[in-house]
Amino acid sequence: MAATENVTTELHGMYRDVLTDADGHVVWDRGWRSNTIVVDCRRLLAGFVSRATPSLGIQGLRVGQGSDSWDAAGPPPPAQGQTKLVDPNPFLVPPGSLKIDYLSGGAVTPTPSNRLQIVATLGPGAPPWPDAQHASGNLREFGLVGKLGGAETLINYVTHQVIVKDPASTLTRTIWLVF
Repeated sequence: MAATENVTTELHGMYRDVLTDADGHVVWDRGWRSNTIVVDCRRLLAGFVSRATPSLGIQGLRVGQGSDSWDAAGPPPPAQGQTKLVDPNPFLVPPGSLKIDYLSGGAVTPTPSNRLQIVATLGPGAPPWPDAQHASGNLREFGLVGKLGGAETLINYVTHQVIVKDPASTLTRTIWLVF
């Protein structure tokens, strides 16, 4: 017997960013884009199934400034082997601030499914930049994080064109994961 795997649906994700001003008016909507599910997500899933390594699901959303150099040349494509954000001090949107739902097709359902929707809202003052590590509120990368063996583990990773988020604006980031 051949040791091959016939996967019928690829593990993948998508995300959508919408920025609104202080009055709630949409400044822009970047539409749906692909994100990269990283290798450590598969390790995290294996930890759940095996129960040999303590694993915790989504523990937050990290957002970071990435690199200023990405503005001229464009952000590099995210790598499946990425293990952390480029920003050494990314902001964490904690799990209690995320809305996580199952999806059936594109609709929220209470029944477990192979699709998750995660909505993170970075309201006024979030992230709390500028600070000692960040000269501005510019965002260029993000990743969902879980826990594997007690260590923070990256689930997905995205690099994108700079988002200039002023202290009064709100960024709503919707992420879909398909298993």
